[in-house]
Amino acid sequence: MPNPALAVSVMDPFNLPAAMDGGTAKVGDGIAYADGLRNKLDVYAPEQRGEPRPVVFFIYGGGWSRGERGEYEFVGRALASRGFVVVIADYRLYPEVQYPSFLEDGARALRWVQDNIANYGGDPNRLFLSGHSAGAYNAVMQALDPSFREEYGVTMPILAVGALSGPYDFYPFEYNEVRDVFGQAVSPEGTQPINLITSESPPMYLASGTTDPIVRVQNSERFADRLRAQGVWVTTQYYDGFGHMEPVLAMGAMWRWRMPVLDDMVGFFQRFGAFPSGVPYLAVAPEPPQMLPDSIAPIDQIVSQLNAMFQPIEE
Repeated sequence: MPNPALAVSVMDPFNLPAAMDGGTAKVGDGIAYADGLRNKLDVYAPEQRGEPRPVVFFIYGGGWSRGERGEYEFVGRALASRGFVVVIADYRLYPEVQYPSFLEDGARALRWVQDNIANYGGDPNRLFLSGHSAGAYNAVMQALDPSFREEYGVTMPILAVGALSGPYDFYPFEYNEVRDVFGQAVSPEGTQPINLITSESPPMYLASGTTDPIVRVQNSERFADRLRAQGVWVTTQYYDGFGHMEPVLAMGAMWRWRMPVLDDMVGFFQRFGAFPSGVPYLAVAPEPPQMLPDSIAPIDQIVSQLNAMFQPIEE
């Protein structure tokens, strides 16, 4: 079992009720999508029900070796506040498993979405994938390598992908953390998203901080260039002066004033059919808070702690 104590204590401030979006509800808690302690998921939705909503399947990061779905409640509620039904699933981690088991788990969770999300107000025919860091890799791989979805009978179309701070071109494996997870792959080059692009790949929104020390911004740039060369629609957003964790933290209400990543991603999803009758909210750029509560004041210190938990993924 992973030891989430540090991660939970560091991420807690972003998941305080006062730090998250209102008008949202956790409508599914710890639902099993397969056998196994890690194979559970949560579902978030707007409080106001009505017509079926588009679905975002969000995958958190953690170097494929740590992470818990509860740490990203703030992301689930952020996207739910914009009108989406959001699924966040745990998946098996190293050292319990190596590549490609976590991708198989993602496909199994997507099969649960296909079979069940209508019961939670979601439209399985308006599916979007999103992820951060290793989770961005997982999301992009689900979109680019159909074999995982085919194995579990997933036939839902993926309309677009929103990927934050993700590694897409990191072979040869220079660092132990990556070598441990991917080193046994039969075809190392086949683990790399940049090698799997076809003209049929779904549209992608790629965002990164320009000073990311874990996955350098050039990784997204190379991936975007290859996508464009194949005729795939790609939108890139490089947030000046920000590092690895900041883009996903800015999805949440507490840090949204730092960068417009949530509305950039939602706007991209809208371009590809999220809300055929129009976006059901008015985006308002939040002002920086004048004073943060004592419990969440040392935000820069928290971000430094989070960044220190990661090792570089690529040179």
